[in-house]
Amino acid sequence: MCDGRRQGCFSFSRKTMEDRDEKVDDEDEKQKLELMRAALQMKIPSFKLQDASSKCDKLQDVDQLTLRRFLRARDLDVEKGSAMLIKCLCWRQSFVPKGFISESEVPNEFAQNKMFLQGTDKKGRPISLVFGSRHLPRKGGLEKFKRFLVFSLDKLCQRIPDGVEKFTIIGDLHGYGFCNSDLRANLAAITILQVVFVDDKRLHETLLEEIDENQLPEIYGGKLQLVPIQNA
Repeated sequence: MCDGRRQGCFSFSRKTMEDRDEKVDDEDEKQKLELMRAALQMKIPSFKLQDASSKCDKLQDVDQLTLRRFLRARDLDVEKGSAMLIKCLCWRQSFVPKGFISESEVPNEFAQNKMFLQGTDKKGRPISLVFGSRHLPRKGGLEKFKRFLVFSLDKLCQRIPDGVEKFTIIGDLHGYGFCNSDLRANLAAITILQVVFVDDKRLHETLLEEIDENQLPEIYGGKLQLVPIQNA
């Protein structure tokens, strides 16, 4: 069931933060950030979680950079940016009530040794490597996979330096077959990642366009050894 090729899939967008900065009027953005914060202060106290058991009241945890990220994600539309952020805050409060996912919650996912974190690309974005052939969907189910995904994305976000808003993921599908196929998990990942597929023949060349050799994993001709994401 495997095609025997290695492919890389990247989660980065060609449009960088700097590209967007050129199109944003600082004063206009500042005004809209204030409007967004005011709108959130009015909406969040009365915003109920899906189970209606508690309120989504985590506005105090939102800093200016987070507000700006959501505002820009909706092209400076205050209403849409606010709605997007509220949805995110309330989902996270419901799904991650402690504020983080512990390693003890997803031991089977870590045991598969399928995700690694190391290095940065040429724009300072942290790099993660995922081996699709090591994903075994029968262990733990979709909810466990989602928790593993949140743990991993939190790790990646902790590595993002000031002035950078994205990360890069290399998805290695070499050896990927029917036993690794997991439609629901794939959909869960694709909804938050922008994916570009690269054929094995151009893999090294394409990686070097975005990543310096000393930041590439050894298996792709680079200098870095693999570091499991839970150990990073």
